[in-house]
Amino acid sequence: MAAPLLDIQSLSVSFQGKEVVRNVSLQINPAETLGLVGESGSGKSLTSLSILRLNPGLATGSIWLQHKGSNIDVLKWPKSKLPELRGKSAAMIFQEPMTSLNPYYTCGFQVMEALRVHEPMNAAQAKARCLELFKEVQLPRPEAMLRAYPHQISGGQKQRVMIAMAISCSPGLLIADEPTTALDATVQKSILGTLRSLQDQRGMSMLFISHDLGVVSSLAHRIAVLYRGDLVEQGAVNDIVANPTHPYTRSLWACRPRQMSAHLRPARLPSVEDFLAGREQAAEFIQPRTSSAATEKTLLDVSSLSVHYPLSKTWLGRPKTILKAVDGVDLTLNAGQTLGLVGESGCGKSTLGKALVGLAPVESGSIYFGETNLRTLSGEALRKFRPNVQLIFQDPFGSLNPYMSVGEAIAEPLWVHRRFSSVRACREEAKNWMERVGLSVSMFDRYPAEFSGGQRQRIGIARAMALKPQILICDESVAALDVSVQAQVLNLLRRLQEEEGFACLFISHDLPVVHFMSDHILVMRAGKVVERGTADDIFERPEEEYTRQLLRAAMMD
Repeated sequence: MAAPLLDIQSLSVSFQGKEVVRNVSLQINPAETLGLVGESGSGKSLTSLSILRLNPGLATGSIWLQHKGSNIDVLKWPKSKLPELRGKSAAMIFQEPMTSLNPYYTCGFQVMEALRVHEPMNAAQAKARCLELFKEVQLPRPEAMLRAYPHQISGGQKQRVMIAMAISCSPGLLIADEPTTALDATVQKSILGTLRSLQDQRGMSMLFISHDLGVVSSLAHRIAVLYRGDLVEQGAVNDIVANPTHPYTRSLWACRPRQMSAHLRPARLPSVEDFLAGREQAAEFIQPRTSSAATEKTLLDVSSLSVHYPLSKTWLGRPKTILKAVDGVDLTLNAGQTLGLVGESGCGKSTLGKALVGLAPVESGSIYFGETNLRTLSGEALRKFRPNVQLIFQDPFGSLNPYMSVGEAIAEPLWVHRRFSSVRACREEAKNWMERVGLSVSMFDRYPAEFSGGQRQRIGIARAMALKPQILICDESVAALDVSVQAQVLNLLRRLQEEEGFACLFISHDLPVVHFMSDHILVMRAGKVVERGTADDIFERPEEEYTRQLLRAAMMD
């Protein structure tokens, strides 16, 4: 049997004397894909960064990597010779392409730069090779992509540029660190297909890192599971999927809404803590929910709503070409109801949500909250209305002031809208909401940078709910979270809805998540609603091919 292309033996990583990765041993054979799975903080990225000596911590153990026909221990390799390893023997696709690509240079320039650093070629040869790579990773309009800057292309296209850069020097090992996190299900499926095709064509090995066990199982030959720095389980994909032995591995499957059948939507999703505590058979995870807070009272009535943006203008300043971001959308939302809004990025979901709260300019149509036409409100009347409809943003860190403590961020809207007569009372109510969303009051004076993604999302929920809105709009509020943290946030939203009785517009590209949360679902494409119905009907009996594509991509068929 051929020697492993990568052989990690007893790897430990420490920061200031504290071990965060402990005694991890992994092997990857030639042309094999190993999936490395775990939540944020489990040590996945630290393990992968150690392979290229990009890890800022102290790494001990050994990492044997095939390099120029022989095995070398990367941890003992001379620092001056590391550049010849990176890109040639092993290359990496980083999690966030926008921060990995330089915004001041075109995509073509950055790939050509990598080629010329590692390969003896002139500018013309590098350009020709870059075009070949862009075609190989299935980028549309490769010639135009050469001249495009990172901000001018979509998230999926940026990820393909990163893949092209990583494979440009034909590495023996490709490390893919969360390459599809927060991408639409259809784009994610396309990226995974590209990686699978490239591996087949080039015969390279791959270390594929993700928090989503379902994504990893669709691509990998073997799976290793990390939990808080420890390797708790590894084996062939079929064994891990069919018979996971560790409760943590079982919880990663159970936390995913896409694993439930269409007619069996449980009262809440299980969490990692439930499985580790032996509560995986609790009734609320198995029995379907039987009640709904929805009533027949219509809170929101939207008719023929359109939002247009000018893409170009004439020399007189008049619109020349127009993007119809939202094009004639109708919807109604009843008290206590959750209406799911699903579709790919760019379909108009977020624009619609922002238009409902006056954060996007409306071209035409009507928005009625009860008997009030929201399009006629301005000034003081609009300010008095705003507490009734609150928005939870997709990026919780970007929506919080980094110079304001999280407690003050929650208390601020209470003071602005004069819900209490004193600042002290506002602070006490903010502390009450911190406890209700599962945050300790001792965190009141901490700043957003001191919290995890899941905690920041809880802060955003507390800030929105503090005003006790009648309608809550959740804009991709769990898109970038680990599956286990996602389950906790979804459970929290459902519990708060049962307690407070608010209506919810739940926006997401993930149809199974929307199905778990919603009573009814609207499917959007290119600014229009292409299908609507009850959550179970959309999930079990979709009429539109586009909806079926979203389901197939989400299920990773």
